[in-house]
Amino acid sequence: MSAFVIFIREQSQNPEELGIYSQKAPGGLAGHPVTLLAMYGTHEVIEGPAMEGAAILEFPSFEEAKAWYYSPAYQDAVQHRLRGGTYRGFIIEGVSTAVTHSEEDKK
Repeated sequence: MSAFVIFIREQSQNPEELGIYSQKAPGGLAGHPVTLLAMYGTHEVIEGPAMEGAAILEFPSFEEAKAWYYSPAYQDAVQHRLRGGTYRGFIIEGVSTAVTHSEEDKK
């Protein structure tokens, strides 16, 4: 079952550290089965406190997501992200089958 890693950047504090992270983070993805779904693009907060941006990464499983996050290569990069700003990050497991709703379902 797919799993998603979501990072929410609440506030940037040190652009130099974030720059180092931006250089190192792609190397941390090498060898991991990851799909980048969203990377700090246009957004609108519809609930909760403001944020500067968010990233969403998809992995084939919860275990694969954890293996990437705790890998030595990513841990080398993440220290710079954490020094560069205030973030929230989490891994969430997807649903086993997609659930969709349409106007037809409401009739």
